Amino acid sequence: MESHFLKPIASLLIMFSLIYSGCEARAVGGSKSTEFIRTSCSATAYPTLCYSSLSSHASAIQQNPKLLANAALTISHDTAVSTSADMVKLSHRAGMTPREVSAMQDCVEELRDSVDQLRKSMAEMKQVKGSNFAMMINDVQTWVSAALTDEDTCMDGFAGKYMNGSVKTAVRGNIVNVAHMTSNALALINSYASLNA
Repeated sequence: MESHFLKPIASLLIMFSLIYSGCEARAVGGSKSTEFIRTSCSATAYPTLCYSSLSSHASAIQQNPKLLANAALTISHDTAVSTSADMVKLSHRAGMTPREVSAMQDCVEELRDSVDQLRKSMAEMKQVKGSNFAMMINDVQTWVSAALTDEDTCMDGFAGKYMNGSVKTAVRGNIVNVAHMTSNALALINSYASLNA
């Protein structure tokens, strides 16, 4: 009678043990992935932003430099897309001076170009491998650098003292964030490239 009850209990204990060890292994793997991201981000210009934007993707990134660079590029692109939409809305705000309207139109155009450069970079990063690695990664680096230049150019348009404080603050807050994301993505792409040089 006792053995009749002990068998299911023993089976349950074994099952819980296996589940626990599986969870523990995943947690250890996860912590290694987040530590890999933290270490990689320390080489970027904005490590705190880098880590906070990428750590939630640790399970997908694992400890793979290419997947890390891809994730950073995707996040930068998505941020640029949403920022571009915000700038289009902001460009219709009433009460802007002609100079502000002109700077805003230029900024919207620069951001559109930035989104295109980042989109091209994402497509190329998926193809990067083999004998064409150097040429393809160079294209990615060039396009991401161009995207960053576009973002900086947008900010420069609002640097003058004749700009409205609220418009200038709204634009700079949005653009600084996307420019920092793009800068981090470029740094991680450069790190990935140097591993395969």
